Amino acid sequence: MKITIVGTGYVGLVTGACFSEVGIDVTCVDIDEKKIENLNRGIIPIWEPGLEELVHRNVKKGRLHFSTKLSESLDDVEVVFGAVGTPPDEDGSADLKYVLQVAREVGRHMKDYLLVVTKSTVPVGTAEKVRAALQDELNKRGSDLPFDVSSNPEFLKEGAAVSDFLKPDRIVVGVDTDRARKTMERLYKPFTMNGHPVIFMDITSAEMTKYTANSMLATKISFMNDIANLCEIVGADVNNVRKGIGSDSRIGKKFIYPGTGYGGSCFPKDVKALIKTADDYAYNLRILKAVEEVNESQKSVLVTKLNKHYNYDLKGKTIALWGLAFKPQTDDMREAPALVIIRKLLEAGATVKAYDPVAMEEAHRILGDKIEYGQDQYDVLIDSDALLVVTEWPEFKFPNFNIMKKLLNVPLVIDGRNIFDIEEMKDRGCIYYCIGVDTQGK
Repeated sequence: MKITIVGTGYVGLVTGACFSEVGIDVTCVDIDEKKIENLNRGIIPIWEPGLEELVHRNVKKGRLHFSTKLSESLDDVEVVFGAVGTPPDEDGSADLKYVLQVAREVGRHMKDYLLVVTKSTVPVGTAEKVRAALQDELNKRGSDLPFDVSSNPEFLKEGAAVSDFLKPDRIVVGVDTDRARKTMERLYKPFTMNGHPVIFMDITSAEMTKYTANSMLATKISFMNDIANLCEIVGADVNNVRKGIGSDSRIGKKFIYPGTGYGGSCFPKDVKALIKTADDYAYNLRILKAVEEVNESQKSVLVTKLNKHYNYDLKGKTIALWGLAFKPQTDDMREAPALVIIRKLLEAGATVKAYDPVAMEEAHRILGDKIEYGQDQYDVLIDSDALLVVTEWPEFKFPNFNIMKKLLNVPLVIDGRNIFDIEEMKDRGCIYYCIGVDTQGK
C-alpha cells in the first residue's frame, strides 16, 4: 500500500515514519526545500525520542521517501494525508489556509480515486471545506474522478509520540462511505492485528473528538492548579490532595499534577479553537474559558513567589532557570511557561540565565541574546539569587545540593514542578517554595 503525507512537521513526520515502520510505502511531502534536503541527508528537524532511528531505518529499507513535489507523489497512491499546520488566527480560530491548499493541489493533480484524510487538528466542518476545494479543482479540469474525505485526528504526546503511534490507546477515524472505511481498515490492519482499537464514526464527531480530548486534559491541569493555589492559602498540601483524589478510578492519577500551566503546540491552540467554534454557534463554553484564564495566570506563579520573597524588587537580581521546553523529552517551546517567566523577569530588571537539556537552540532562536545560556544545570547557578525549576527533566530531580548551595548567592529554590521533597530541602538549608503547599508556614 502506498500513501502520501503532506507536511513534515511534528505530526507528519512521526506519522510517515511510523506507517513505514509497519511496511507501508510512504512519501512525505513538504514545500520547505531545505527541510526536505536535510531529511534526505538524515537530518531530523525535531527532537523526539526514537524518531531519528525510525526515519533512518525506513529510508534505508526504501519504504520512506521525501519530496517537495506533491504532483509527483500521487502515482499509485491510495491515501493522501494532510498534516500541515493550523495556526490560530487572532480570534482564536484555526487557520485552514494550508489544509485547503493541500486539498486544491490534490484536486489539480490526482489521477485516480483517492481518499484524502485530514490529520491536522481542525474544527468541525473542515471536511466539507476540503471536499468542496477538491471538487472545485476537479470541476475546473472537467474531471469526474471519484474521491472520499476522512478525518483521522492524531493523539500524540510530545516526548512519547513514536510509542503513542505504534501502540495507540485508540485510533479515531471519521468516514462517510463504505469505500473510505474499507481503505482505512486496510491501512490500520497492522495495528488492529496487535489489538489496538480503531473507532469508526461520522466525520463531524471525529473532528470534535480531537478538540474535546485536548480540552478535557487542559481542564484537569487548570483545575489542579486552581486547587493548588487554594491549598496554599488554607494550609493544605496539594500533593496529599492529589493522591487522595487520584485513587478514585473515575478521576485517575494522570494530568492532576500542579505546576506552571500547560503549553506546547496543542492544548493552548485547541482550547482557543473550541471556544471559537462554540462562539460561532452562539454557545458559551464557560468552563473552557475559565480553563484558559487559570492557565494564563498560572504561568506567572513562580515570578509571583519570587517577587514576594524579594519584596517586589528584582532589579539587579540574577535568576537561574532549569528548563525551557514546555515539558520534558521535547525541544518544543511553543506557549511554554518559561517564555512568560523570562519576559516578566526581564521586565522587572532581572538578569536571566537558563539551561535545558535539548531546547537551548530553540530558545536562542526565539530569545536571541536576551538571556544567558548555561553549559549545564550548575553553570547557570553561579552567582544567581534564585533557582526556578520550570521543566521537570529527570536530570534535575537528583542534583548535588551541596554544589547548588555553594554556587547560589542565596539558597533560594522555587520549584514549579514539585520535584523536591519539602523536608529534605529544609534539612539542607534551602529556602524552598513549591506549588500548592505553604512551605514557609510548615
